[in-house]
Amino acid sequence: MTWRDSLPAVRGKLLRDEPLGPFTWFRVGGPADVLFLPLDEADLADFLKGLDAGVPVTLLGVGSNTLVRDGGVDGVVIRLGKAFAAIEPREESRIFAGAAVLDAVLAREAGRAGIAGLEFYRGVPGSIGGALVMNAGCYGSETKDVLVEAHALTRAGERITLSNADLAYSYRKSARAAAEPLIFLGGLFEGRPDDPAAIAARMDEITERREQTQPIREKTGGSTFKNPPGNSSWKLVDDAGWRGKPYGGAMFSPLHANFLINTGEATAADLEGLGEAVRADVKAKTGVELEWEIKRIGRP
Repeated sequence: MTWRDSLPAVRGKLLRDEPLGPFTWFRVGGPADVLFLPLDEADLADFLKGLDAGVPVTLLGVGSNTLVRDGGVDGVVIRLGKAFAAIEPREESRIFAGAAVLDAVLAREAGRAGIAGLEFYRGVPGSIGGALVMNAGCYGSETKDVLVEAHALTRAGERITLSNADLAYSYRKSARAAAEPLIFLGGLFEGRPDDPAAIAARMDEITERREQTQPIREKTGGSTFKNPPGNSSWKLVDDAGWRGKPYGGAMFSPLHANFLINTGEATAADLEGLGEAVRADVKAKTGVELEWEIKRIGRP
């Protein structure tokens, strides 16, 4: 008898040995030992309270910034659904968004409510849960600039509220989230009042810029490497000669050299192997050590 034979009762779905590739933008990766799709917050909290503390728990959002390795993922993978996708404009140019809300939807709904300052989310692939974990951002703005507070469950199922300061944000990282397993439920964001038409126009510019400069219709994971201080990852990859160079079924996009893409039949090993080969080559040629921005999870 194993831990999988004594899982807590749930009202949502528990799926054993469920392939995770279809849940990610790369469309690769092995199965989760168990995939949990909670019905609502209470279902999730009760499950966490009853789950053996030794069982690993991994959160998977919309899979836009995640590479699941071919061997699958230990323990329980949790994916949040419609019950965690509430979005509600509030007073004082504030808006609440659940963890499963797409970043682009937050930007759109804030704009419709006349809340400016969140337009950058139109250019961020992924969902709010991921944005809260990694201080997601683009075009000079990031989550820490607009977040008031976040709500989360601990690994033990306790609900907590965290201020912006509590999360200790830095570039693409929350020190609090890195130190403690947290399942984000949503966040309260604050912008400033503006005309909805003007906000929509700025979002249209962001959309046009992305379409011209990023391979957004490919099987990709967004920016592969973080930008090193005073440098650009795409330029380092490009200067090292890796733009458009095939590696199994993987390639760094000819359109944007910091976007790793699955050209059709890549394995997770192809994608991660290419990333590591580029990191080694750039380090050898420039002395700069590129740091992964894409989250890689699971067994090789």
